[in-house]
Amino acid sequence: MIKNVKNKKTIPFFRPTIDEEEKAQVQSVLNLETGTTSKVEELEEELQNFIGAKHAIATNNATSALHLALSAMELKRADKVLMSVNSFVNLPETVRHFDAEPIFIDIESNGFNIDLDKLEAYLEENNSKKLRALMVTFVGGEVPDLNRIYAIAKKYDIIVIEDATSALGAMYEEQMVGSLEADMTIFSTNYSNSKTAISRGGFIVTNDEQLAIQAKLLRTHAINSSFDEFGNLDYIYDVVDIGYKYDMTELEAAFNLAQFYKTNSFCERRQEIAAIYNEKLAGLKHITLPHFDEEHIFSQYIIKVSKNRDGFARVLKEKGVSTGLHYIPLHLLTYYKKKYKLKITTFGNALTTYGQILSLPIYPAMSDEDVEYVCDTIKSVAQEWI
Repeated sequence: MIKNVKNKKTIPFFRPTIDEEEKAQVQSVLNLETGTTSKVEELEEELQNFIGAKHAIATNNATSALHLALSAMELKRADKVLMSVNSFVNLPETVRHFDAEPIFIDIESNGFNIDLDKLEAYLEENNSKKLRALMVTFVGGEVPDLNRIYAIAKKYDIIVIEDATSALGAMYEEQMVGSLEADMTIFSTNYSNSKTAISRGGFIVTNDEQLAIQAKLLRTHAINSSFDEFGNLDYIYDVVDIGYKYDMTELEAAFNLAQFYKTNSFCERRQEIAAIYNEKLAGLKHITLPHFDEEHIFSQYIIKVSKNRDGFARVLKEKGVSTGLHYIPLHLLTYYKKKYKLKITTFGNALTTYGQILSLPIYPAMSDEDVEYVCDTIKSVAQEWI
């Protein structure tokens, strides 16, 4: 057993970056400053301009944005939505709220995103009018082959919803993700599921005017009216559909606005950390590193541990380094396993990958010293690992 070290550093899996910009934005709302535009509207406009899309709809979190997107496309009972089995639980969860059916597809044998060969094979054998949409997850901020995805969607006449919650700022063929051919793209200013996340704002980005109109309507109880600069509802209003309470508050928008302005610097810092990891951890026994790509924004840095991943993570935790797991395949989760009678071997690539993956800390607030400590700790553990 590898012994614990005294006076160890503690590196959390995630820590937010909060500076004077966030404080100033929030304080401007707390001061009830008048004569300025809504922070929500300002954030939506900034996001539209940054992405290069016609519409951005802010919500209180990314799961609300996903649910709202499915509502805007009028998903119905027994409809089917395709997705990678290696996605976060909010994808099939939102689909099930419509009594619709999530259809899981395995991942690539050498990656973490959906296997497009298996996706096409499924569609060739199971083409149906009930197949309404494809949800595409960008695991760890890595962009899949979008041109092929768009071509598949066009061939089978299905809607594409990009789950880019961890990919704000990512590029594909020199164009910003969210500005391409997807019907809707879901973003978040804070992709972490950590309890230390201060805000969980989500966004729908789209070039489809009708989808945008419907999403904005349903976002706030489907109330057909207007609000003043303080968010007060006009005296007379009407309700024209069944809506939700998914709007973002001014305080959340203020904080998210300050975070949004740091998008490029956040991406650059994570790429710097990933480059250090790839250099310092190269050649370690039992450890496989992700391929370094300058366009990969590394919202997670996912390694593979070939022997006893859980034990490896436990020793790292004892030495002060927290890690994460992205993701537990959906067919291994109790609800979906029982609901659809899925065998654990049904998705072989996802199952094999799941047994080895481990996400290391990677966030802009990490100092080079923190990164070096993580590397030194991993190397010391790997050298003694059997």
